[in-house]
Amino acid sequence: MRKLFIIGQGGHSKVITDMVGAQGFYEIVGYLDDFYQEKKEKNGLIYAPISAVSCFSQDESIYFVIAIGNNKVRKKITESLHLSSSKYATIIHPTALVSPSAIVGSGTVVMPYAVINASSKIGEHVIINTGAIVEHDNRIEDFVHLSPSATLTGNVHIEKGAHLGAGSTVIPGINIGRWTTVGAGATVVHNIESYELVIGTPAKSIKGRD
Repeated sequence: MRKLFIIGQGGHSKVITDMVGAQGFYEIVGYLDDFYQEKKEKNGLIYAPISAVSCFSQDESIYFVIAIGNNKVRKKITESLHLSSSKYATIIHPTALVSPSAIVGSGTVVMPYAVINASSKIGEHVIINTGAIVEHDNRIEDFVHLSPSATLTGNVHIEKGAHLGAGSTVIPGINIGRWTTVGAGATVVHNIESYELVIGTPAKSIKGRD
């Protein structure tokens, strides 16, 4: 069985831990988080700072997943580690429904009861959270987070780093710009520019962001 280090040990990490057990493809061998100042072992697991990745990455049997919900932090960590995409595990919960024609990138996690339908393309280090629905022909770029029960109808394009809040809905053919945040429960009926914060039904921008 392949070995796995989980990077991050907050609430999101707890969910990923459960998912890894349910998926059954990986054996968790440890957790890497900067909470730990030095490497230690407890109950058969390794605990170490994130910089310890370099100590384990040369082992071909070891993989990593970044279990941190913040999109910018996930991106910052991947840039600092300089690992190839092949070293990142893709974790898909067995209750998730993923079309055979969909593409799911390295380091992405697809949580319980999520749906990814035909010909959708999901980038790397994406979070498809519990019960989220990605309908046909959607394109989701790297470091996006779809919160629980977010719904993308057909032919939606979500650019890099965007975050869709819980229960939000995007109608067909919409483009959402990079690093934009869509508030919980919002309904997006028009294209949204990059670096915006939008809320409401229909969703409207309340401020641009740096």
